[in-house]
Amino acid sequence: MSKLLRLICCLALAFATACGRIEPPVADGRLVVAVRETPAFFQQREGAVASGFEHDLVTAFAASIGLRAHFIKAADPYELNDLALAGRVHLAASMPLGNGSLQYSIPIRSVSQWIVGYADVLGPEKMSDLAGQTIAVVAGSPLADTLRGLDEKLRPLVVEVPGVNEMELLARVAERKAALVAVHDINLDLGVNFHPELNPLLQLPGKLEFGWAFGADGADELRAKADAFIAAARADGTLARIHDRYFGHIKRINAAGIASFLDDMRTKLPNWRHHFQSAQELSGIDWRLLAALAYQESHWNPLATSPTNVRGMMMLTEDTADLLRVKNRLDGAESIRAGARYLAQLVEQVPASAEHPDRLWLALSAYNLGMGHFRGARAIAKKMKRDPDVWYEMKQVLPQLARPEIYARLKSGAARGGEAVIMVENIRSYYDILRRFEAAYDSPFSTQTGRAQTALIVSTPPM
Repeated sequence: MSKLLRLICCLALAFATACGRIEPPVADGRLVVAVRETPAFFQQREGAVASGFEHDLVTAFAASIGLRAHFIKAADPYELNDLALAGRVHLAASMPLGNGSLQYSIPIRSVSQWIVGYADVLGPEKMSDLAGQTIAVVAGSPLADTLRGLDEKLRPLVVEVPGVNEMELLARVAERKAALVAVHDINLDLGVNFHPELNPLLQLPGKLEFGWAFGADGADELRAKADAFIAAARADGTLARIHDRYFGHIKRINAAGIASFLDDMRTKLPNWRHHFQSAQELSGIDWRLLAALAYQESHWNPLATSPTNVRGMMMLTEDTADLLRVKNRLDGAESIRAGARYLAQLVEQVPASAEHPDRLWLALSAYNLGMGHFRGARAIAKKMKRDPDVWYEMKQVLPQLARPEIYARLKSGAARGGEAVIMVENIRSYYDILRRFEAAYDSPFSTQTGRAQTALIVSTPPM
């Protein structure tokens, strides 16, 4: 569809629905937001709590102006634009800046643009190689305009694929159903975590900036409030913390490590799946999180032993095993149950002021460090004016535990806090992959006590 024809259609839609344009937020009593359901940006499955970068940021903005956010899902970028242009929503989150028919907030994020193929694909290596190639993009993606806007001598054939998101488009490359696709860097980084055979071939020139779009009448005041909120969120670290929650861990493991994990998931995990699921019933913790922890600890090897005599599937110390009354640390099933109970206890010991998922990531760091070192790190965080209840803040603090001038002040002494950070971030990556490829386990016997974080974790949609 040509840009002119699309503009005509959009104007017709706006005219036809003018009588139904939404009331201003204060009069409506809520902030109505159009958003695409895409991995890590906005996801909500039936019966699940909504999550994602856009969800959290918009929810925080709505709260800052005394409203609650109400989300309307758009099927694709075209519908996102149409809803904003027709004034059926207060804002659309988020859209590339520059459409003259809408008002925009200041930029929230900028992205680079990549051509991606399969690992054994040769080229394109330079811009001139694009001529004559067929490149698939998500329907309505600004990448289509980028590619069609290239010099005629460089221009490829662009195919807009309807009804898919960026992860599904990248999966087509991994399954050899598409030769070349174009996506933004954040989607590429996420995709490689699930499909290590993806190969970033060529970065396109320039960057795209994304922000919130406003099309309703009298949107000037709301846009000004949004600009002030985004600027403040950038200055006080809110934007960085939300970004870290969803994307801070995704580039920790290289493609070879991801490929090895996927292979072990096919060959080793089936032997242990029911043991992890039984441990979920015991602890209330999603079995896939327990499996991710076990993989980080032992690569699902029940006989694993470290030079410091930490042993077994969940790499329990002798003291921890005694505390949990473990008879044989090298018994894989017993180790899994004990590790799950231990993690649940640690979650209980993390102050309730820490919210999920931060509370879980903090408990995992304590699994590595021990609760004594963890409490010492929280004390150090407070002295450094860092928030000890937020993982993004604590992962800046934990490496400091190896510095003499820091650990000299702690009863627990020195600790390799940097290793705890790496451990947690790796577990987050493994857990993302398991959520994508392994089904949640629903059991009527699962623990429903306050210690269990199942309500959070099982309800978090896979990427």
